[in-house]
Amino acid sequence: MRKKQDKSLLTEVELEFMNVIWDLGAGTVREIHSKANAAQERAYTSVATVLKIMEQKGFLTSDRRERSLVYKPSVPKADYQKASLKNLSSKLFNDAPATLVARLVEDEDVTDEMLKEMRALLEERLGEDNER
Repeated sequence: MRKKQDKSLLTEVELEFMNVIWDLGAGTVREIHSKANAAQERAYTSVATVLKIMEQKGFLTSDRRERSLVYKPSVPKADYQKASLKNLSSKLFNDAPATLVARLVEDEDVTDEMLKEMRALLEERLGEDNER
């Protein structure tokens, strides 16, 4: 039996389109289709359908300008990133963010430079917490 899809998260294709829209700030179906097709060829009507679904799910808003719909994100990228990470931490790492970070640090693709950036971010956050 198929599991009901979580409406608070984007599918892989929706996330691809959402990244295009976050980059553009807003765009017509034609503009989004054009930029998304650089990654993978898709039919114009397929893009239009997915954008309409994303609007129904509450991730986009649209305004009609002349004869085109202009889609804008209704969810800031940072807010979606935060929600996605909370979901990932909860479902895959048993609500243990330290386990998520440990897995990330153990990844061979993470360079020493990336680790230094992570350390700086942690030290900055820990410094802020001590000031509270």
